[in-house]
Amino acid sequence: MLEWNIQSRAHACQGCGRDFKNRETLHTVLFDERQAYHRQDVCEACWQAQYGEGANHRRGFVSHWQSTYEPPPATPPDPIQKETAETLLRKLLENHEPQHAGAVFVLAVMLERKRLLKVKAQAVESGRRMLIYEHVRSGDVFTIPDPDLQLDQLESVQRDVAHLLEHGLQPAAVPAEASAASPATTEPADAAPPPPPAAGAENLAPASPAAAGESPS
Repeated sequence: MLEWNIQSRAHACQGCGRDFKNRETLHTVLFDERQAYHRQDVCEACWQAQYGEGANHRRGFVSHWQSTYEPPPATPPDPIQKETAETLLRKLLENHEPQHAGAVFVLAVMLERKRLLKVKAQAVESGRRMLIYEHVRSGDVFTIPDPDLQLDQLESVQRDVAHLLEHGLQPAAVPAEASAASPATTEPADAAPPPPPAAGAENLAPASPAAAGESPS
């Protein structure tokens, strides 16, 4: 079954290996390889020589489009990490968390309305509609299934999106049994006798693991 994913634009032609130049026109061809969609970015010359004639008749062909190559900007890291619809969408896709399938779809629609993503192709896999988006700046391709949301589901999905945008993705809680302290080891038979009761050693106990098992707020 095809799953959601992100595929970055190549920085060199995948036909001849030549590096793309700034503002150069390139061709993206999308193929269905059963387990995932696979993109190929090629220059104009390779497109004409290898793909131009009959590309849409090749096995697994899904779509083709042209775009203008722009090298990635050398931006310094933001000292203040701010969750945006785009960064959140990327995190959800990279972590592949199916419980947020509705949020992924809504975030993609939000970015489409902001003209940051464009629908380049649609397909149907196992009865589900698959949307292929391209990021207008980076050229990254996002494969996102349509969760077929019903009206009675929209409110909860919108709350999920609002919560994620405000608080970000929370790390999974550590199971209580995994964080429990190991049982004390048994002393060997020839060990020295314990200290006098006044030392209070017989009352020592491992710290409670309850705190370690709490979910993050």
